Amino acid sequence: MSGLVVLDRDGTLIEERPYLADPAGVILLPNAAEGLRALSERGFRLAVATNQSGVGRGYFGLEAVERVNRRLCELLARENVTLDEFYICPHHPDEGCGCRKPGTGLLERASLAADASPAESFVVGDKECDIEMGRRAGATTFLVRSGWGRHTEQQGQVRPSYVAADLLEAARVILAQQEVGQPRVPAP
Repeated sequence: MSGLVVLDRDGTLIEERPYLADPAGVILLPNAAEGLRALSERGFRLAVATNQSGVGRGYFGLEAVERVNRRLCELLARENVTLDEFYICPHHPDEGCGCRKPGTGLLERASLAADASPAESFVVGDKECDIEMGRRAGATTFLVRSGWGRHTEQQGQVRPSYVAADLLEAARVILAQQEVGQPRVPAP
């Protein structure tokens, strides 16, 4: 049994940096590679869903986002981890696109490519928009306390299925559910 885990990038996998366009600024968060490796070894597909409004705002081009993503993949490859795909919303927040989180467009695309149901998938992120995307699709959601996660949790407006210290702790919960065949728990 395997499934799909859809992950936010900034603040969940790598250090949060506003409008990151320079690959030199990519720094893996502690335990991120270990959590990803544990999921991958158990057959989970790993997709990244990321809002990149810096493109829509004209701060940098899509090629800068791709360079940052390549750098992330290089760092993860050193840890024997491979991400299956990146799904990017490059639009300005005012454009009203369906792919910008908390919309479900990125999750739907990832699910289609993985031949998985969004409702049977897991979403891991550090912001309200990540959790809301998963909640809208009926996915099991994890708020990690990295990046903006602690602040998001303290605001008390987000209702994730689980709160985890980091990606490794989230992975352990996902794997424990798989181990015992526990049903997924969508956010309320």
